[in-house]
Formats: sequence, C-alpha cells, structure tokens
Amino acid sequence: MNALAVLAVVGALAVAFGLAIKSFALRGLTCTRAFSRPAFFAGEEGEMIEVVRNDRPMLVPWLRVESRISPHLRLGRQENLDVSGDRYYCSLFTLMPYQQVRRRHRVGFLHRGEFDLGNVALTAGDILGVVQASREQQMKVPVLVYPRLLDEAEIPAPLTRMMEETVRRRLLLTDPFLVRGIRPYQPGDPVRDIHWPATARMGEAMVRLHDPTGQLRLMVLFNGEYRAGQWSERLSEPEEEAVEWVISLAATLCIRGLRAGLPVGFAANMALGEKKESAVLLPDTGPAREEELLSALARLRLLRTLSFSTLLETLSGLQDFDMLVLSRFDSDAIEAALAPLRQRNRVRLFILDEEAGA
Repeated sequence: MNALAVLAVVGALAVAFGLAIKSFALRGLTCTRAFSRPAFFAGEEGEMIEVVRNDRPMLVPWLRVESRISPHLRLGRQENLDVSGDRYYCSLFTLMPYQQVRRRHRVGFLHRGEFDLGNVALTAGDILGVVQASREQQMKVPVLVYPRLLDEAEIPAPLTRMMEETVRRRLLLTDPFLVRGIRPYQPGDPVRDIHWPATARMGEAMVRLHDPTGQLRLMVLFNGEYRAGQWSERLSEPEEEAVEWVISLAATLCIRGLRAGLPVGFAANMALGEKKESAVLLPDTGPAREEELLSALARLRLLRTLSFSTLLETLSGLQDFDMLVLSRFDSDAIEAALAPLRQRNRVRLFILDEEAGA
C-alpha cells in the first residue's frame, strides 16, 4: 500500500506539474533574436544571437524553439541545434526559474538579398513528454546581404581600364573655384592660375592648386535581361547566377568609383524591393552613399521591369554624365536608345562575354 500511495502521489504531482506547464509556462517565455550586424556581404559569415528567457518561478523541463530559415542563410551545426535541409531549424532548452539563456549561432550568408528569420514556434513540455503546449511568437529579424564584390582578376580588363580612365579624368579636370593651396609655377601651368600676391611675396611665380571637379559623375547602367527578347520568363539557375554576377560587377564598379571620390549612381531594368518600377539612383557622394548603393543593390529582384532599350529611353534627359553600360547582348533597339544619351553624355557600352560570370 505504501508503494502504491507513493506512486499515486508522484503521479498526481506529475499530472499537476504537467497541467501547470500547459497553463502557465509559455506565458513567461520570450525569445529574441538579432544578427551581429545589420548587413553582410555575400560569402561572409556572421552571428545570430538568440536569447530565451523564463520570467516565471517555474522549471521548464524542455523548450523547443522552431522556425524556418532561408536556404541562402546557412546555420552552423552545434549541440542542441538541428537544421533540416538548410530550411528549418530547431533548438532545445531546459530553463530554470527566472533563467535566461543566450546562444550564438554561426551563419553563412550565401546569397545577395533581403532576409528575415520571421516568427518562431515555442513548444514547452513536461519531463515525460506527455503534456505540451505551443504558441507562435511574432518577430522581425531582418538582415541585408550585399552583392559580393569581385576581385581584380574577375573584372574584364577593358572595364578596369575604363574605370582607371574615368578616375584619371577626374584628377585632370579641376574646379577653378576649389583652391586647396599654392605651389611654384611649372612649365605648362595656365597663366590664369598664377597667384599674384603670393608671387610678389615669395619672389617667384606661384600658382593655385585646384581640387578635382565635382561635375564628373559616374552612372553604371546594367541590363537585367539574360537574352534579347526576354519577357517575364523564369530564368534557369545558371542564368540567374549569370545575372547575379552582373549585379556583383556593377556593385564593384560603383564602390570603386565612390572610393576614388566620384559621385556614383546606377540604373537597372529590375525591380527594387516591392516597387514595380525600375531601379534608378542618380549619382551622389558622401559618407552614407556606399551603404545606400549597396542596400539598393541587395534589394534588387530578378524581375525584369522594362526592356533595356526602354529603360535607356527613360534616361535620355540625363546630361554631363560618365556612363558605363553593361549588357550581355547588343541590339538595334539598344543602339537607338543610346544615341541621344551619347549626344549629352560620355557613354561606353561593354558587352559581356558568354563566359563572364559562368
């Protein structure tokens, strides 16, 4: 009888504890997540910090935290973490009363884009696994993945020369209103740059030094179409990878231009985020410009908005720009759309080889 009584008491306590878990445990449980940085480059690794907190004076024997994850974000394997097909992951916890557990998960950012870990499902249960309760917690955990910047060897040599020529032009074209100092006169210096007061003071001819002009502005235009005549058709995986490489190439050229001191912008016949119109960012500079450009490039969708020739026609009013035009093909329509741009701007069309980015 004593053994039966003990078993009855233990059973009653287990049932009561299970009912308490079902009724109260989830009310005091919270889960928060955050990435170690708001943005990464494709190919980088970072951390996702997950914090689970029990605000109740109750032991939670086990808690399962489950959520979906994009296949373009790869979580590293570790104890008490299960990743299924790189699309679904589950972590397990045991929480003492008022305990907080913090975990750091390594994340590989495999692909350019805008991602959100989204909501989590919390499931708590008793020791025997007989009683369990679940609820979903709404949350936003966004992260931007910038396009991968290409190495020097990956950039076609003619494009490298074009960029170098553009940077040299900026250094040669000076602004007469931006004076940063004086120096002794050298043969070939314009007479208009002679600084007469300094010349009289120093006893030798002195000339003004001017900063490079800010009027030289770089615009990178790139074609999101893989082939001529393409219209809203789904690209194959190799074709998508080829277009992604063009985006990386455009990003690399934009960042190089910015770091050389040029105001830079880009345009593409691709949707930007949820917008349906083509992405167009006019040249600008400043400390926040690099992040602005990379964020826009990260949000580009592989969805063609216009034919490339139509996009070029919408930009025909632009004037006094240096334009690098990137496309996998040329056509009569593209050449016709470039004609008015060439009248007002310095335009260079670069046709990418079939092997580029393959």
